[in-house]
Amino acid sequence: MSVAAPPEAVGLPPDFLETVGATADREKDIEAFRALLVQANQTMNLVGASTLGEFWRRHFVDSAQLLWFAPSTRVWADLGSGAGLPGLVLAILLKGRPGARVHLVESMAKRCRFLGEVVDALALPAVVHHTRAETLKLDVEMVTARACAPLDRLLGYAQPYFERGARGLFLKGAEVETEIGEAKKTWRFRAETKVSLSDPRGRLLWIEEPARVGRR
Repeated sequence: MSVAAPPEAVGLPPDFLETVGATADREKDIEAFRALLVQANQTMNLVGASTLGEFWRRHFVDSAQLLWFAPSTRVWADLGSGAGLPGLVLAILLKGRPGARVHLVESMAKRCRFLGEVVDALALPAVVHHTRAETLKLDVEMVTARACAPLDRLLGYAQPYFERGARGLFLKGAEVETEIGEAKKTWRFRAETKVSLSDPRGRLLWIEEPARVGRR
């Protein structure tokens, strides 16, 4: 299925593409990213090879839905960005919007090279940071991650961003309630879940005001 597939083909709201900014030009960029990902995946383990045949739903929609749930957000940090999912998709969709910036945070050098190549090739409003997420102090509106770490560890990685006013919107799987329960053993936070638009088993997890238990 191409990037230009109609939203109803995967059960999306009819105004999904318009809301997330998937114009004709942005769809061309998404297709260029998909081609670069397929090529790079032959030599690097960026995503499961079987998922590339479902790129539209598994990767594009899964990432783009962040802008459906947070349409006014312009400055993002994607922790453990890896293949650039969701960060590169966000950067493509935000391309040309005033004030847009996506920080791609990745600790593996070869993945950073891939991220940098895509950013340069598509002239994206994104910056690649080759470091561990918790070592940065960035002013962002929203911090996100997909398949990065269980929530209790992820909150630790994201704490420097939360301390500077960010909120969290994380892509999680069906076990999100278990992760929330485990995280609450060591963290206090406000949380809300939304059903994923790419897979009804998945969840988007909003996090606000996290603090380690025992701290004020």
